[in-house]
Amino acid sequence: MSTSHPTARVAMVSEHASPLAELGGPDAGGQNVYVAQLAGRLARRGHEVVVYTRRDDPRLPERVTTPEGVKVVHVPAGPAAPIPKDELLPYIPEFGDWLAREWATETPDVVHAHFWMSGMAAVAGARALGVPVVQTYHALGTVKRRYQGSADTSPPQRIAIETAVGRECAGIIATCQDEVTELVAMGLPRTRISVVPCGVDPTLFAPVTGARRPVSAPRRLLSVGRLVPRKGFDRAIRALAEVPGAELLVAGGPEPALLGAEPEAERLRALAEECGVADRVTLLGGVSPARMPRLMSGADLALSLPRYEPFGIVPVEAMACCAPVVATAVGGQLDTVVDDVTGVLVPPDDDHDLAATVRGLLADPARLARYGAAGRRRVLARYTWDRVADGVARVYGAVSSVPSLSGVVR
Repeated sequence: MSTSHPTARVAMVSEHASPLAELGGPDAGGQNVYVAQLAGRLARRGHEVVVYTRRDDPRLPERVTTPEGVKVVHVPAGPAAPIPKDELLPYIPEFGDWLAREWATETPDVVHAHFWMSGMAAVAGARALGVPVVQTYHALGTVKRRYQGSADTSPPQRIAIETAVGRECAGIIATCQDEVTELVAMGLPRTRISVVPCGVDPTLFAPVTGARRPVSAPRRLLSVGRLVPRKGFDRAIRALAEVPGAELLVAGGPEPALLGAEPEAERLRALAEECGVADRVTLLGGVSPARMPRLMSGADLALSLPRYEPFGIVPVEAMACCAPVVATAVGGQLDTVVDDVTGVLVPPDDDHDLAATVRGLLADPARLARYGAAGRRRVLARYTWDRVADGVARVYGAVSSVPSLSGVVR
């Protein structure tokens, strides 16, 4: 690590997604991993990183320091109890006021807000101090409303607040080119938007020796994600009906013992029965990150078929494990999956003959092997957490006056 430049004080605001949270809960997922990994990488480079997240348990200490040296502060805003993120808005002004008091005595060099409500609190806390705020939305209300319509549980003020936050921020980090288009359509200045993707740990997500199954075994298709309709597991089940000699594993949702009470699991099981493939579809429930690389390495094909996807980390994790990918051409998957290089992009609508695409790929092992190797190379070149930290640090450097943030400091 270089010590030729002064280190920076970086404040991250992640109101509902603590870097300390266990994954798998209703509001614990990719954002938690992103914040934890980015904060850890920056701290290891010598920067002072403090993450502010809402206290959701009275037993939590006010401040915790992680092994990487990241300080996590549990901000008292609203009840010290779990609250669904779509119900947190009434407590965000209290969160912002608390940050303003904290930063008046310990002023950061740059603030990085994660998710729209974090941005609302961050700009309120930084406004009087003139501290630059960088915003990462992780998901946009305009996109969610477009695809979910009346099923969207976001507060009605979300889009207006997202736009106001973006106008006040010194910089905006989009995770893919599709998000840039959305942000510009919202009226936010393109000159303040930078693209920095999400990342994976390529030492964890790597090909597992011995995971591949014998040629005589059924061809294995794998779909991974939260058990929600937009992830497109139903489309994978319908396609399986026309792919003889293959099985489908679906990883996601609660632990297997609790799957019976999960509405989406019930819907998918009923669909598998209707399509005559119940004996070839296995719902695995939640799979820990530690077990996921073996699962991905043993798949002949990873299917990532969401109807919309802000970034979509699953294809990147699969590619890191040398699994070839079939992905819908939406959101971040347009950036991460290179058609006919690391996998195949397919339209998100049901009119496309997905089964024919899958059959063609399974019949060409050499092509699958070529896609898998190319996917791993692409991840190492573009989607490691160190690459992400490099990109984010450059954005910090562009909006702040700390020299060590303007370049890559290891």
